[in-house]
Amino acid sequence: MDSKKLTLSNGAPYFEHQDSQTVGPRGPVLLQDFVLQENLAHFVRERIPERIVHAKGSGAYGTFTVTHDISRYTKAKLFSKVGNSCRMFARFSTVGGEKGSADTARDPRGFALKFYTEDGNWDLVGNNTPVFFIKDAKKFPDFIHTQKRVPKTNLKNATMMWDFWSLNPESLHQVLILMSDRGTPYGYRHMHGFGSHTFSMINDSNERVWVKFHFKTKQGVKNFTDEEAVKMAGENPDFAQEDLCNAIENGDFPKWTMYIQVMTEEQAKDFRWNPFDVTKVWFHDDFPLIEVGEMELNEVPVNYFAHVEQSTFSPSSLINGISFSPDKMLQGRLFSYPDAHRYRVGVNSHQLEVNRCPFAVNNYQRDGYMADSSHYQDKPNYYPNSFDEITPDSAYKNYEYELDSAHVANYNRNENDSDHYTQPGLLYSKAMNAEDRDHLIQNIVGSMKGITGPKKDEIINRQLCHFFRANIELGMKVASQLNINIDANMMNHSK
Repeated sequence: MDSKKLTLSNGAPYFEHQDSQTVGPRGPVLLQDFVLQENLAHFVRERIPERIVHAKGSGAYGTFTVTHDISRYTKAKLFSKVGNSCRMFARFSTVGGEKGSADTARDPRGFALKFYTEDGNWDLVGNNTPVFFIKDAKKFPDFIHTQKRVPKTNLKNATMMWDFWSLNPESLHQVLILMSDRGTPYGYRHMHGFGSHTFSMINDSNERVWVKFHFKTKQGVKNFTDEEAVKMAGENPDFAQEDLCNAIENGDFPKWTMYIQVMTEEQAKDFRWNPFDVTKVWFHDDFPLIEVGEMELNEVPVNYFAHVEQSTFSPSSLINGISFSPDKMLQGRLFSYPDAHRYRVGVNSHQLEVNRCPFAVNNYQRDGYMADSSHYQDKPNYYPNSFDEITPDSAYKNYEYELDSAHVANYNRNENDSDHYTQPGLLYSKAMNAEDRDHLIQNIVGSMKGITGPKKDEIINRQLCHFFRANIELGMKVASQLNINIDANMMNHSK
């Protein structure tokens, strides 16, 4: 087979397809990485009109209330004192399925929150898992393509899923979560939520710490088994939507407790793994959960399309005192999410009721599709000017910091950070009980039996090597149930 060069859309060959160009090995990502921009920009325009990912979802309004003081970590007004509260909107979703797909499909669940604060809207856009499949946004279009449909047959395909995962061992942690019963939660009320990425908080003294956000369900965690999830998909594909709406309508308001984990900049330098790697967790023993507040959902939107379908979320919607980190996946999402919304809903999607900041918005953005001029009318569309009273407030200046490196390159995301197995191994041996492990293995085997074609054995063996590296028992049980004979070669690869 003749080798073909990888090229951009203009035909120009390029090499760096998997690692974003960053300042130093931990980032931040550079806007000048045009390969990243082109691939992400094209990706979010592949389908209309539903979301490319997270198309099937449910949403509700509610209230967030601060119950514990974390003002020593952040100057965000929301967290300035116990008792502060704000209105909020939450959207839960599956990831890979289309708008008419089943709520109980094996999939991660989106956990997107919008807080309407006096300092602007804050979006925390995460999942029901603390980790993700990949650690660089440059790989995201390729990954999602494997979770969608084959272009020729328009069918889901286990072969391309496991081919990608077997070629990307960084995905193993999330794969084990997905293949466990946590991959089929019992609706949205009975699952935890996570910001997943590492974010930062900055306090009044201009001191920065790294944080992770956790939302623990107060309804208790409850999952379907694979058999139950498949059965429910046939009986009621809208189970999660119905469950959420019924609970709220009956006054059984779902609640979650918000926590943060905090890591200092000094601790980050000495952390065993890259603290900004979204395929890893911070152990609670080392960085304990700090309680922050309570989220309650108590209002079903009056119109699903206007409020849930047209809702937009972006990790770039941050408020003073909460900021980003060099997490390469997060940095890619800062660009891609607003870009997707401008394409899918429109350049003025932020003016819609569900997305609009209920407090003051003063800027110089004008016109475009569906523009609503009622707020700015004939006010100037440029700055500085002699006619309005809009003045930048120096209290909201960006946090200034030094970078660890001035060397620009496409750093291999796994160089000096290639331990893809310790945490998945601990997930299997420590976090899961015997029943969890049995269900995990059954679900993995059931899925991998769908691998077909001339590369079947190669893909299965490659993935088995990853299982062995994480935990010998896991690899042995999956191999046994797939009727794979284990040879010394495979065992050696697992070391």
